[in-house]
Amino acid sequence: MIKILVSNDDGVHAPGIQALSEHLQELGEVLTVAPDRNCSGASHALTLHQPLRLQHLSNGFISVNGTPADCVHLALRQLCQDEPHIVVSGINAGANLGDDVLYSGTVASAMEGRFLQMPALALSLVGTQHYQTAAQVAVELVQKLLAKPLTGTQILNVNVPDVPYDALKGMQVTRLGARNKANNMIREQDPAGRDIYWIGPPGQGTDTEEGTDFHAIKQGYVSVTPLSIDATAHQAVDTLNAWFDSE
Repeated sequence: MIKILVSNDDGVHAPGIQALSEHLQELGEVLTVAPDRNCSGASHALTLHQPLRLQHLSNGFISVNGTPADCVHLALRQLCQDEPHIVVSGINAGANLGDDVLYSGTVASAMEGRFLQMPALALSLVGTQHYQTAAQVAVELVQKLLAKPLTGTQILNVNVPDVPYDALKGMQVTRLGARNKANNMIREQDPAGRDIYWIGPPGQGTDTEEGTDFHAIKQGYVSVTPLSIDATAHQAVDTLNAWFDSE
């Protein structure tokens, strides 16, 4: 039987993770371990200076007082009696396109699974309504990824248009686009008159050409982008070697 570990960054009570866990039960046994609160923007943070505690919920999910990466690490190292076949993270409420992947806890929890040698994918809905659409896409992609695993240290970053399943145009393999620089921070005052600051919304897409994840979503396609854990800029190695050779 296929065993699947599910996590997210929106929290254990988010509608996306509930839809995802329910649909993946079509494929096998699902263990759902997720943060006890919304951890959007947590990236790949790990909790190192305080203990992690878990709570078993009535629906079978496990809630953890940690980050998305904590949840996957804890599940794979302590909670799984048998090693799962795949880690699936999501369904995120909102896009993870282009530069978003650097901040995304959804992507990070999938990356943590890959660090620990598991095939993994991160799944986001570009909206907050049609989670069932994204969940059905997840079922299809999990089957494909298990049948033909990616090589090396790669995961899939998947974004799904917020439309009914029958309205999807199909799936496209894409590259990451890019956003403009983020908008200014927002300064307000608390009831005591002290300044407080909010991170502003992300910038608009600046690289949205055909072939990017931004373009696929705009055209109504599911965007499937392979990501590599190896962040080395291999094309720069010869240039850097030349710096020191010239000395």
